[in-house]
Amino acid sequence: MTSQRTGVRREVARVVAVCLLAAGLVGTAPAAAGTPTPGDGPAVVPVQTTGPADRRFNLVFMGDGYTAAEMPAFRADLDRHLNTLWSIEPFASYRSYINVWAVEAPSAESGVDCDPGLDAPARDTALDMGFWGGCNANSVQRLLTVDSRKAAALADLVPGTSGANRQIVALAHSSTYGGAGGGYATASGGNALSSLITPHEIGHSLGGLQDEYDYYARGVPGETYSGPEPSSTHHTLLTEPQMREQRAKWWRWLGEESESGGVIGRHEGGMYSTKGVWRPSRHSLMKTLGYAFDQVEREVMVRAISARVNLVQGHTPNTSPVGADRTVWVDTLHPVGGALAVTWRLDGRTLPTRGARTVDLRALRLSPGTHTLTATVTDPTPFVRDPAVRGSAALTRTVGWTVDPALTTVRDGTPAAFTGHTPLGAPVGARSVVHADTTHPVDRTPAVRWRLDGRPVATGPNDRDLDLRSVPKTAGTHTLTARIAGTDEELSWTVDARPATASYELSEPLRTVGRHGRPVEYVYDGPFTMRLTARDDQEGAVVRQFRVDGDGWYTYYGWPTDADAPFRFSPGGTVIDDLVYGKLGRSRAVPWDDATPDYGTHRIEYRTIDAAGNIGGTGEFLVTLVEP
Repeated sequence: MTSQRTGVRREVARVVAVCLLAAGLVGTAPAAAGTPTPGDGPAVVPVQTTGPADRRFNLVFMGDGYTAAEMPAFRADLDRHLNTLWSIEPFASYRSYINVWAVEAPSAESGVDCDPGLDAPARDTALDMGFWGGCNANSVQRLLTVDSRKAAALADLVPGTSGANRQIVALAHSSTYGGAGGGYATASGGNALSSLITPHEIGHSLGGLQDEYDYYARGVPGETYSGPEPSSTHHTLLTEPQMREQRAKWWRWLGEESESGGVIGRHEGGMYSTKGVWRPSRHSLMKTLGYAFDQVEREVMVRAISARVNLVQGHTPNTSPVGADRTVWVDTLHPVGGALAVTWRLDGRTLPTRGARTVDLRALRLSPGTHTLTATVTDPTPFVRDPAVRGSAALTRTVGWTVDPALTTVRDGTPAAFTGHTPLGAPVGARSVVHADTTHPVDRTPAVRWRLDGRPVATGPNDRDLDLRSVPKTAGTHTLTARIAGTDEELSWTVDARPATASYELSEPLRTVGRHGRPVEYVYDGPFTMRLTARDDQEGAVVRQFRVDGDGWYTYYGWPTDADAPFRFSPGGTVIDDLVYGKLGRSRAVPWDDATPDYGTHRIEYRTIDAAGNIGGTGEFLVTLVEP
């Protein structure tokens, strides 16, 4: 298996697309390898390959309104969207379950329909994307739609993918804010907030998550909810005591510090209603772009991603009995965030294999007669608390064999070799799980020996996964190797153990105060701006984040109207297109939220997440807002 880092810097193989005459998309011969030119057909570009398409969850991105000359802009937009996606859980931990493909279909004209208004001219584009719900005067501007038939036809060009194992994401060549979720996800490619639209819309399309907005039309508060108990996992009419008593909705998470800030409890508003319905967190990715999925939403997304793959990627054939004179094995998936657990049982009795992927039946000295051997693969992720989710096929798989000691196994002479591994083309993060799978000779178990900078690294019986969190290392760059014992078969990775660093630049304060033992303090009597920049010694985009007074981490994107402008804090926040940004202190999302200025001193923290997934150390400073 191989992988290519996202971004225009990489060199990627291209799969020549077939002609789409039947779909009415193109009328020319298939595209040649290389950058599409006018008249070329669509080209399929593997952006991230973690395994065979038919064994992975496949994100299929396609652009609309990008001409052949503008394809570099599409690739840059896609790169930014992906780097943001990999910084968000659970995508960060389950990135290794996902292949990413780009279908490059040049449009005849630049831009998309009804952008930004209904009076804007129609464009001749590959996917007929349009704002206002496809130029519907009764819709809303931000609803960005795509021709589903044409999108499916392009996605069908990706070999090994189908509706069951893929998610289509269509990016419009536009800087206007917009997107949609449903059968397909859409987002504008170039808006300052657009890379945060993508995970939100995938939350709809893949996870079935609902909007937590308390409005439908911008600037118009929603009515009071009057329906029955919502089917939505993250909306309810129940009180906290009722949730606990009935063991319903998010009762297992109540009282936890929310990943998106505050405490998981009962917060009024959602499903386009201001009152009468409640959500788990004050703000989360399904309510306010920039924050994370909270734990309730994250659990849903873990199941949704895992349900698109099989935890068991291969195993000893089990269509007929096997002898007791051989080894039996399973190959599993390998989450970046933590290894899967494997439990072996013989006739219902748990064997002391401690997570090994192979069992040598000869060591069991089985008695005559047939026996039942099983291997149960489970994802022990702390992101899931619901036993029904944990026990579902998404997170638990069992394989079984009948073992007959009377049978004799024919030795197959399979040589020891690597069959799959963590991609080698880009540095791995200091907290990643790195894996190396091997062939499976019937008479032995190839041992994998790991070394970091030439020093042996101890593993348990599962030597196919190495959790770098358990390996002592200094900050910097290291070399990790995996070798099959007794052979020359060796793999090598660069380990990036030096996170990116961030720095800030503020507008001119009234004064600056420095006190021993306290962060530097800046005093303002009105709005001020903050620019966050990042530096890294490795390639790849760096995600910058900040939080105020210990609230949830918020992805820095510049400013909604200009990605190159600094973020603006003000006592009451700034209203842009009927949403509110940058209120200092208690956040405010819509104009009817509390706008009372939070005068006094506030702590602003900042950090980075680099392309390898390293989370940088937290820096901080204080801001005192005085009444003018």
